[in-house]
Amino acid sequence: MNRFKTLFGITLGISLVMLVGCKAGTDGGATASGGAGPSAATPGKKFKIGVSIPAADHGWTAGVKYWADYASKQNPDIEWIIQDAKEPGDQITGLENMKTQGVDALVILATESAPLTPIAEKLHNAGILIVNVDRGFTLPVADVFVEGDNKAFGRKSAEYIVKKLGGKGKIAILEGVPCTVNTDRVNAAKAVFSANPGIQIVAEDSGKWNREKAESVMQNMLVANPQIDAIWASDDDMALGAESALKAAGRNKNVWILGGGGMKDIVKRVMDKDPLYPADITYPPSMIGFGIQTAAGILRAGKDNAKKYIPRHVMIDLDLILPENAKDYYFPDSVY
Repeated sequence: MNRFKTLFGITLGISLVMLVGCKAGTDGGATASGGAGPSAATPGKKFKIGVSIPAADHGWTAGVKYWADYASKQNPDIEWIIQDAKEPGDQITGLENMKTQGVDALVILATESAPLTPIAEKLHNAGILIVNVDRGFTLPVADVFVEGDNKAFGRKSAEYIVKKLGGKGKIAILEGVPCTVNTDRVNAAKAVFSANPGIQIVAEDSGKWNREKAESVMQNMLVANPQIDAIWASDDDMALGAESALKAAGRNKNVWILGGGGMKDIVKRVMDKDPLYPADITYPPSMIGFGIQTAAGILRAGKDNAKKYIPRHVMIDLDLILPENAKDYYFPDSVY
């Protein structure tokens, strides 16, 4: 069922290399620039790592929680504190509490980028190793940043829409929450649409990467726009919300949706050539496991040692899922 086994293979390999103190190159699309902060491993010490993630309020974040639990269990020699939060304020409070519990490292997937940056900077300055996953901070305060290539997400999905529409059509855009992920996806997609004057963006709003919110937003878009040819949803949960609105309005014909994330239910529909979902984009929630394994490996090696070879920035490539390759991305037993 593990669709992203390679991610764990790469990261476990990095951890093993760290343990023996050998020099490791970048892999899997990783780019190196600098290293982790100062410190050295203490022989016999049991490290404590905090993992702070958004609440599992939709499919992708449920996948994040699953992979966080999975990855932490692969490191029983480390004491783990895993917390989730619905709002930035709750996440900030949780991070401050983890500091008082004496964590050596924090793996943070932010609820939103801007509100979490100051606390991340404060904790980093206090000597805590910070591994940032997915939603980047607005300042380079993390020792390691692991993300999917969200600019490629926006570009590849928009290029597909333009091609399928033959360069002409009216589209609606559903954005996610305010963060670097959303900004990169939306800006890259809009750059493609702007370069094709036959494509008209007739509606744009935030569905907050939430199915119910996206359904409500889509309902308003449909009332205001008698013609929408395609929907750029930027997330599979929002795509399902948009579908519900289309069906309720009786407008689920002659329109199609492109979401993203690789949700198994959407991948299956792509594989079955459902006209509503002609394609999808991968975006693995298992990247949280990559961040967790990286934090564990750095602490075991000692931060002074690790900074010689650990990449500061790891970017995961993303793939366009089409009917002809969808079987390679469909795992029915997956949590997401």
